[in-house]
Amino acid sequence: MEKLNYKARAKINLALDVCRRLENGYHEIKTVMQSVNIYDELEFKRRRDPDIILSVDSRYELGDLGNNLIFRAAKFMKEYYGIRQGIEIHLKKTIPVAAGMAGGSTDAAATMLAMNEMFALKLDKEELMRQGLRLGADIPFCILGGTALAEGVGEKLTPLPAPPRASLLVVKPPIMVSTKRVYETLRVNQIAKHPDIDGMMAALEQGDIERVANYLENVMEAVTVKENSIIAEIKTMMTQQGAYNALMSGSGPSVFGIFAKEEEAQAAAKHIRSALKAKKMASQVFVTEFYNPF
Repeated sequence: MEKLNYKARAKINLALDVCRRLENGYHEIKTVMQSVNIYDELEFKRRRDPDIILSVDSRYELGDLGNNLIFRAAKFMKEYYGIRQGIEIHLKKTIPVAAGMAGGSTDAAATMLAMNEMFALKLDKEELMRQGLRLGADIPFCILGGTALAEGVGEKLTPLPAPPRASLLVVKPPIMVSTKRVYETLRVNQIAKHPDIDGMMAALEQGDIERVANYLENVMEAVTVKENSIIAEIKTMMTQQGAYNALMSGSGPSVFGIFAKEEEAQAAAKHIRSALKAKKMASQVFVTEFYNPF
């Protein structure tokens, strides 16, 4: 296969708990992760030479290739599986950067999936997920997609029932958040209330979107919201505009709200865009939905 196109979908955390700090410096987490229909588009082409060529649309800076997850994923696949041909990858970026939505991880996951198909490696998803963990903790989920309980550092995945159909409003304020620093700042032994992950999973089993919304909780808000009050303001605006509930995703700063109807989410999006524009905050705003590939 000479050419492939992939959509790399973002994720949100419906509930996110941090259980403890591990001896290796990582943190043990327990989270319900969910793919959403906001995606980057990647185009893959074979090359006759062995080079990896990465390009991106003009709105986005690639930065240091050595730290770019797409490049690292392509390099790993070539070296580990003995792929002699090169690959050319073009990225059309839509997922907000440094937003708590696994934008880099999902692009890396798409690269691994595409190269598996393009070079006929015949690897199953479980193998790709195991290898993806070498590059980043969110990559195994991004390879799996859909709805899943993630445990450990994110590598222990249990598929869950998809949430009922609903509209999502996602807002990313113009703030850059370092996931590493949020983890370093979070005091696990001082977390007063942990998310009810079992309650969230039961709500998904029952197919009750209002119950799912009631169980939205993220312990990382204790750090990121404290330092960035606009996140709390966006959450409040969403609920005032009719969201069942709203939550920060991952380490932030993106916020999502769950709405019963698309027209309600669109009206809320219009209101929040206007409110943030008045604050001279050029935010990214999306009306979307849950995505489940099965």
